[in-house]
Amino acid sequence: LAGIAMSALCSAAITATIAMGNAQSYILLRWLSGSTGQASALDAGLALACLLPLTLPLFLAARWLDILPLGSDSARGLGVPVAGGRLMLIVVAALLTALAAMVVGPLSFVGLIAPHLARLVGFSRARVHLAGAMVLGALLMIVSDWLSRMAAFPYELPAGLFASLLGGPYLVYLLAKGVPRQG
Repeated sequence: LAGIAMSALCSAAITATIAMGNAQSYILLRWLSGSTGQASALDAGLALACLLPLTLPLFLAARWLDILPLGSDSARGLGVPVAGGRLMLIVVAALLTALAAMVVGPLSFVGLIAPHLARLVGFSRARVHLAGAMVLGALLMIVSDWLSRMAAFPYELPAGLFASLLGGPYLVYLLAKGVPRQG
């Protein structure tokens, strides 16, 4: 309930800001839509410079990522520091998400769909799955950006809109398919 309340409060503040109709409203709306049009070469360089130090811990923790799905007891028995490992993984994921949001805006569908597509392609081990999800997420953003520039040419629509249009139906399919139950 606290998350829902915070979401409603933040949504109300954002809606009120957009409703004012000034220059900040337009900037906020473009950022919320996930626009790549405002990203500069400096933004791209900063993102690339931060990418290596933020993804390196994930690849170094690939063994943990392979073991943690087995459950806390099994992971602990195999020598994984469960609480510390989960905290480290959450912090790195949050930093990577913040980096992407800082440059382009919230692109939640890319983060949701790319790992599922990587697993669907057949990448199951952690290192290969991470690399595959990164490449597929980048490809999804490239296609989304290209479509956003071509769909209403000469105007540019937000790439986040097209990422949602590409990834949304797949996510709905996954939700409709459900998780198979055993027993």
